[in-house]
Amino acid sequence: MLMQLSDQVEIVIVINATDIEKSKVRGDIGITYDADVLRLIDAFRGNGLYVGSVVIAQYSGQATADTFHKRLESLGVKVFLHYPIEGYPSNIPHIVSDEGFGKNEYVETTRPLVVVTAPGPGSGKMATCLSQLYHEYRRGIKAGYAKFETFPIWNLPLKHPVNLAYEAATADLNDVNMIDPFHLEAYNETAVNYNRDVEAFPVLNAILEKISGTSPYKSPTDMGVNMAGRCIIDDDACQEASRQEIIRRYFHTMCDQRLGRVEESAVVKLELLMSRAGVSVDDRPVVAAALKRAEMTEMPAAAIELPDGRVITGKTSSLLGASAAALLNALKALGGIDHKILLISPNVIEPIQNLKTHHLGNHNPRLHTDEVLIALSICATLNPVAGQALQQLSKLRDCEAHSTVILSAVDDSTFRKLGVRLTCEPRYQTKKLFHK
Repeated sequence: MLMQLSDQVEIVIVINATDIEKSKVRGDIGITYDADVLRLIDAFRGNGLYVGSVVIAQYSGQATADTFHKRLESLGVKVFLHYPIEGYPSNIPHIVSDEGFGKNEYVETTRPLVVVTAPGPGSGKMATCLSQLYHEYRRGIKAGYAKFETFPIWNLPLKHPVNLAYEAATADLNDVNMIDPFHLEAYNETAVNYNRDVEAFPVLNAILEKISGTSPYKSPTDMGVNMAGRCIIDDDACQEASRQEIIRRYFHTMCDQRLGRVEESAVVKLELLMSRAGVSVDDRPVVAAALKRAEMTEMPAAAIELPDGRVITGKTSSLLGASAAALLNALKALGGIDHKILLISPNVIEPIQNLKTHHLGNHNPRLHTDEVLIALSICATLNPVAGQALQQLSKLRDCEAHSTVILSAVDDSTFRKLGVRLTCEPRYQTKKLFHK
């Protein structure tokens, strides 16, 4: 749709200054929000869409935000600053005043349709839109507002696993799904929304009423376009996928807490959501398998669940890390290769270890997943069995994996690139304070 309107569309990307400061990471692609702003700009431009500017929201002098601001300007991207507003969103008279939205910088746009997007939830998209409506009104320009919404899905039950999975994904923001009280009052119809939209709706209404005398919306649900619920053709599959996502989010959040990225309250909320969804870590088969292998070997272990339901494990050895071993074992299983066959000779691994420890300054000689795959691809030129294993890589996409320790960024990235959904126990392999 945007492509059809490309000559009328201008993209504005919003990022929260606090997310820059915390180096917040996108859970799906594993990059920080500020890096994702650059990725989004490239993606939109690559599709012929015009990116007009970036808004840094909730700016209060953060040094990291200043650095990012300068970087964007050096790249030729216009930047506008929006500030925290005291009393938002409850003190409507103050918000809709020169001391509220009025102190934000006016986002200069040149096209009639402005699309406001962001790296993730809580970035400040709605507040940016409301601020812009206020500034357009002050300049005598009548502007409207609507939003494309995905989650929560308004016409699914409040406690439907899909909607619970949305709460799990935004546990750090403390988003709470709720019945839209405005929609219920206006239409006597139950619709699911979430707290931030419900809280901001009176502000939006006040601005729209100032602009045109009346508001076209009677509820937060009215102002959103969301057809996702009507796209579900297998509700059982969606429910099970959502339950598994909640469990994965639980492990991710525990690791984030271990890394100092979120508060304990986020973990507590995930535990509550798991209870409401009727699931536990036991519903993720790779968890028990990895923990059992670790208990048997008294070393870190990993497990991968294959498409046919088989669970393959890997242990830590002098040559390979547990995740690398599990990866090789999974490729053997997928290719019907005898488990006892060595895909990579120790004679190939040992020179790589020597390079790592004696020349590159690494303390851990064991091969990571990316190093194992490179070694396997080299061996495949002379060893047909290694080549057979390498051909199985695409079958790992959408498989589940679990590690009994937090993996390195390199291993995490490799699994993500392979399309493997990885979770980890919230502990490190060593007691060191610094981890790569």
